[in-house]
Amino acid sequence: MSLAQEFRPHRVVVLALDGLLPFELGIPHRVFGCARDAERRRLYEVVTCSVRPPGPVTTDADFAVQVDHGPQALATADTVIVPASYQLGPVVREGRLTEELAAALALIRPGTRLASICTGVYVLAAAGYLDGRPATTHWADAERFQRMFPKVDVDADVLFIDDGDVLTSAGVAAGIDLCLHIVRRDHGTAVANDVARRMVVPPHRDGGQAQYIQRPVPDPQVATTTAARAWALGRLKEPIQLRDMAEQEAMSVRTFTRRFREEVGISPGQWLTQQRVERARHLLESTDLSVDQVAREAGFGTAQSMRQHLQAALGVTPTAYRRTFRATLGAGPA
Repeated sequence: MSLAQEFRPHRVVVLALDGLLPFELGIPHRVFGCARDAERRRLYEVVTCSVRPPGPVTTDADFAVQVDHGPQALATADTVIVPASYQLGPVVREGRLTEELAAALALIRPGTRLASICTGVYVLAAAGYLDGRPATTHWADAERFQRMFPKVDVDADVLFIDDGDVLTSAGVAAGIDLCLHIVRRDHGTAVANDVARRMVVPPHRDGGQAQYIQRPVPDPQVATTTAARAWALGRLKEPIQLRDMAEQEAMSVRTFTRRFREEVGISPGQWLTQQRVERARHLLESTDLSVDQVAREAGFGTAQSMRQHLQAALGVTPTAYRRTFRATLGAGPA
């Protein structure tokens, strides 16, 4: 059998429920539909299904969506994604699935990866997939969700959570972050960055939901931390102290730290570590630099330090990460 015949794209099935948000429904199709390998083959096949036989599914807009696949498509999925819906009924009110929805979810094969966008997390929680696990949803809904599902460890500060075979995202556009993360996890940074460029979105957004929660409008004369972040990104390989970043904005360390957390949602130190991890991932995937060289270029200083940070952030060592993604992408950058 030829390599072309052996190749099979990963099958993503999106569950369209009545009251869905058209924007969220389109996110998986756009993100996964753009992903290509070095030979420009589609890496994913995206299919939309409903809990009923093929037919129209209502939306929160003034039009319905014609869905051509029934619930049986769920049995063929490698990944199932559940976008938000405004008509979840007893799922949201009582934390239980309807008979129709329960029957559809029962078709999903064991081991299938599951993901939700925004309040689609209610479906996963009501089905018991999130018991004892971390999850997120839209910040405005997090408190209610936690009360309804006390067995779930809810984190309302992040854009998405990857818990291995179950992933959840915050509201609406965070679904883009989640899907890009899945592409990055499956095929590496280069492929995910290519998808992001085609969509004209950042491949990785800094911080979490905290930056989007409404707060009193700050004095427009007060400087932001944008320049400091740009300054730091240009010299990640160098030692960067908090006072160095604060000086770029002519702020005290205390004021800068407070302002940074307000704008980005995490501390300057956490942000720097995130950027260095992303830099290390890129270099491990796209260059032949040794692990020691990558550590220096990414600003970790030593291979041991980088190993500890990658293990904490990704759960793998630099060598294992390179072995996985260089094998996935082929020899050299995509």
